[in-house]
Amino acid sequence: MINTRLTEMLDIEHPVIQGGMQWVGRAELTSAVANAGALGFLTALTQPTPAALAAEITRCRDLTDRVFGVNLTFLPAVSPPPYEEYLDVVIESGITVVETAGQSPEPFMDRLNAAGIRVIHKCTSVAHALKAEALGVDAVSIDGFECAGHPGERDVPSLILVPAAADAVSIPVIASGGFGDGRGLAAALALGAEAVNMGTRFVATQEAPVHPSVKERMVKATENDTKLIMRELRNSWRVASNSVSREVNERLRQGADFPAIRELVVGTRGRTVFESGDIEAGVWSCGQVQGLIRDVPTVAALVERIVAEAAAVLQRQSARAEVGLTGIPG
Repeated sequence: MINTRLTEMLDIEHPVIQGGMQWVGRAELTSAVANAGALGFLTALTQPTPAALAAEITRCRDLTDRVFGVNLTFLPAVSPPPYEEYLDVVIESGITVVETAGQSPEPFMDRLNAAGIRVIHKCTSVAHALKAEALGVDAVSIDGFECAGHPGERDVPSLILVPAAADAVSIPVIASGGFGDGRGLAAALALGAEAVNMGTRFVATQEAPVHPSVKERMVKATENDTKLIMRELRNSWRVASNSVSREVNERLRQGADFPAIRELVVGTRGRTVFESGDIEAGVWSCGQVQGLIRDVPTVAALVERIVAEAAAVLQRQSARAEVGLTGIPG
């Protein structure tokens, strides 16, 4: 058992978190993570309407009696989703922890705080973490450059960003980006984090609602098989390397603007990948940690393995340190 401030705050057994993932953060995965003693998040905007989110929360509760949360990602849009209505559902459903991402959660903090909901905000820089702490969030999830999805534009890897954030804020820090096994969890704890957030690794589990062909591709892939797309637009996105992501980069290299690549990066094509197993059907988020994925276990087996391996690593390092210290001439 590895206890941290975060496990105590959120009433979970293990410092392992399955963050919100578009098209993937559904009841079957989130409940499996909760039943394994970790923390899972349903992804609100995977559901087409607030009513559908309410139904998904109910479905998840039918599958677990443990704590789980909801991810709310706030994105700039000409016609944004009805965020207030999604938040209504979260509050009315009695959800106790929310993961926010994208834009600042500031417009929604008063309602979240009034409802007694713990807020974890995803950040890609120390400056963002400090701002989130000032807004009153309960913890920050720090995305290193290795992460799937949007790593920001500063290219700082987790080895630097996690301890820098842990030094800067007083609230718990969750290490995200590049974590997928017990060695990573042990390293994150050593760097000052109080949990790890994993997305890509949880995709390659039996319960993830993703086509087996995608999971098999992740097992076969290496850490080199991702692409950063849309860098020229200052909206960097780490995705799996395939014909579509390469085409996006080639068009942008030739000077294309966003309208010229819109049809390649539309989110519904990523959904098609996950549902059909056609890995060339669109772009889909994938982190460099896929280079450490060797199998497709159950969520319970994965969490148990990660925690046991982390405990063993920490114990070995402690023993080595003791031997080293006693061997110092006095």
